[in-house]
Formats: sequence, C-alpha cells, structure tokens
Amino acid sequence: MAISIVDGSTAPAPQRGSDPRRASVLLIEDEPELAEEVRLELEAAGHSVRVAYDVDEGLRAARSGWASILVVDRMLGSADGLSIVETLREEGDSTPVLVISALSSVDERISGLKAGGDNYLVKPFDVRELSARVEALMRRRGETRATRLQVGALEMDLVDRKVRCGGLPVELLPREFKLLEYFMRRPGQIVTRAMLLEDVWNFKFMAQTNVVDVQIGNLRRRLDPTGQRKYIVNVRAVGFKLDADG
Repeated sequence: MAISIVDGSTAPAPQRGSDPRRASVLLIEDEPELAEEVRLELEAAGHSVRVAYDVDEGLRAARSGWASILVVDRMLGSADGLSIVETLREEGDSTPVLVISALSSVDERISGLKAGGDNYLVKPFDVRELSARVEALMRRRGETRATRLQVGALEMDLVDRKVRCGGLPVELLPREFKLLEYFMRRPGQIVTRAMLLEDVWNFKFMAQTNVVDVQIGNLRRRLDPTGQRKYIVNVRAVGFKLDADG
C-alpha cells in the first residue's frame, strides 16, 4: 500500500530537523484505526505526520529523508518492522526510532533495542505517552549538552554539581540530581513514569515499583521544604512535568 500523506497537504515536504521544536513523524503501522488515533494526537501536538502501512513502503519513505522521527510497529502483516530499522542502521541512517509492539517480554524489548531502536513502547498504550516519547526523542536528537541549566528559579551547574533554587543552594543526592537534570532538560514537557524508569534508573523493562513517585516527593521537598511551591507537578494519568513558574 502506498504512503498516505495524511494531512492532505501538497506543499513540499519540510527538511529534516528544520524546526527543533516540531517533529516530522513517519508512522509505519498496519492497523488503520490505531494509525489514525496516533496521527491525530501527534498533529494536535504540532508535529507533521505521514503514514505507511507495510515494510516496503515504510522503508522507501524512511529513505526519503523527510522524517526526523520514525515510529515503527514490530508486526506489519507477516513481516517484522525491525527489518526496517536494521536496514536503515546498516545504511548509516541514525534517525531516532520508537518501536511499538504487542510483544512485551524483556527479550523482545532487548531485540528491539539491539536492532537499532531508541525506545520501545508496548501495546496497548495511551497515545499521550507515545506523543511524550516522540518529543523526548526529538529533544534528545537536538540536545546540546550544556553544563549550566536554568529553568525559572532553578539553576544547575553540572560541572560543580551544584543546584540553586531562588538563589539558595539545594543539597541533592546523586539520584535526585540526575532526576532534576532530566526534568530541567525538558521544561514543560510531559514525562511518564516509564520514561523515568528507563532513562534515569536504566530499567529496560516495566517494573512494578513506586520508586519514581518516592524520589519525586523527596526532590520536591528538597527544592521547597515549605511545600508552598511544587516545581514538579503531576499530570493526571500520564506522568509529570517541570513547571518553571512553580
């Protein structure tokens, strides 16, 4: 099946990476209803989306260089979507890839990452989490490793490992420092618990643990012992985000 330019636009395709705040997403998914749901969510977030429905068309579209992010389903009919990722990596294409799949075992996740996937999301999923992961990949792709970060009243020096909040020094444990850095590199972005477990705790599988909530609670108290300002806020049923205004 041919690639579907789902926004109906006849304008020339944007160049990869032309706007670091917006992704050009190629979704390779053979379930039309899911593809439409994902498309609508990503477009609502300001991204451009194209859809391909099988391996051949997906690979052809990926090779065009239009996409800044690929979202690839593992099972495309009788074919494995990882073949697309493996081929692109062999050809030297480093476009970030989010693999989506109903295959949820640790071995399958490892296979997806070893094939060249940058992230792995298990079906069924909330499309808001998929959107958050796409944005995380986009930020990671264009991220400069600044040694000083500032978000509102929060300041972080990554060389001296110092944090200040409202001009006052804040003492953080190593994990708390890493957690705050993760949020400060993504101000205002929704971050899910699964993203934090994978990127901050280096878990490569879904663990039944409340460690994220416990550590965020500790970090909140470190930043403001009075509890009057909550810099890291809950996003109901999705995760958290750093609110620069507190």
